[in-house]
Amino acid sequence: MPHRTFMKFMWPSLLVMFLLIALPIVSVFVQSLHVEHEQIVLETENCGPFGCKKTVSVDREATDQLREEEPLGRFNGLDTYTNRSHLAFENVSEAWRSTDSLGGFFNGLMNLPFYKALVFTLAYTFIVTPCVIFFGMVVALCVNALPKLVKGPTIFLSLLPMIVTPLIGSLILFWMIDADGVIGATIQNWFQDDSLSLKASPALTWITLFVYGIWSSIPFSFIVFYAGLQTVPTDTLEASMIDGASRWETIRYVVMPHMAPLVTFVALMQLMDNFRVFEPIVGFAAEAHATSLSWLIFNDLRGTDSQLFGSAGATSMLTILGVAILLMPVFIRTWRDFNRKSA
Repeated sequence: MPHRTFMKFMWPSLLVMFLLIALPIVSVFVQSLHVEHEQIVLETENCGPFGCKKTVSVDREATDQLREEEPLGRFNGLDTYTNRSHLAFENVSEAWRSTDSLGGFFNGLMNLPFYKALVFTLAYTFIVTPCVIFFGMVVALCVNALPKLVKGPTIFLSLLPMIVTPLIGSLILFWMIDADGVIGATIQNWFQDDSLSLKASPALTWITLFVYGIWSSIPFSFIVFYAGLQTVPTDTLEASMIDGASRWETIRYVVMPHMAPLVTFVALMQLMDNFRVFEPIVGFAAEAHATSLSWLIFNDLRGTDSQLFGSAGATSMLTILGVAILLMPVFIRTWRDFNRKSA
């Protein structure tokens, strides 16, 4: 296709991407370079028959005027990125010098909010993503092998987790694992321990969030893989059967190479979605044991008196950078495969 014709088709999409993606990212980056203005304090002295007393109050009018003159806040440069709430270079260096073991250094990092959220985010991403791809493929292969009479109801039941809103689904599971819930009460009866709680243990909280993430995301990978299985050439499948290939060999050498592009697509989508995990943490009220980068942004913006727009912007930019780093190996591999096929 000529470049001019290609640009005629692409310029509307490029314009929308520039207006709705590129400009907001630039705006967030500019906001991350500023911090909120400090409140202007007035100190007054009131004298009476029994002496003088000093009182301190906030000058609302002067503070509001300052915010109107500089709505972005006070310019702070990259200091927001390096403070204790984010990369915390000084705290990391101090933790490295003050500890003699890797475990102690890791414990020191877990006391910093950004690294605590980053560890959970990475753990959630690298555990949930491969599990979603594996179980989605298994479910797709099993459903594809079912008789036509039961395929429809099975597909409908398999898609139910996708129909449920993530926040509602996490709330339902949160109530189920409560001590008075079905799962929580059953576990306590099994172990004969009324104090056993899935919510009290950080490890059990993480496992619960991982299980919920896998359960809620499997339908997406399943429906993509199931659609891909319908495009596998029947001639190739019949030829493998004639050659005496077993079912496992057919899946390994015929089906999986054909499904490789879809696996890459699902991996890209899951990496982006799982790195931005947020709803399960809010639904499970798991902030005490598990926080993510998206939850840090939410926490900075939910303040009633002063919303930390600069801090939220810095965390947003670091999240975008993290997603780009995660996707880079997949993009490089896809680009190499494309060049190899073109050659």
